Amino acid sequence: MADLSFLVEPAYLWIIMKVLLDIKEDKAHLVMELLKDLRYVKATLLTDAKEQIFTDRHEVMGELKLIKAGKKRGRPISALLNEL
Repeated sequence: MADLSFLVEPAYLWIIMKVLLDIKEDKAHLVMELLKDLRYVKATLLTDAKEQIFTDRHEVMGELKLIKAGKKRGRPISALLNEL
């Protein structure tokens, strides 16, 4: 008898991807309804505060990439702490 255990994927191997979409306000309701109809998608609206956090995080990650690539100069941590 053939071993078919490889066909059963263990739960710990499931990968969940989060996607942030910018949608025109007049189309947002339609897109949300489409996403909610998909049983494997959990769609929720972001509050303004959470949206700002994601935007800030994206900007910071972009700056870090530039610093690592040597295209932008970073600041010493002591300068950051002195601002506080």
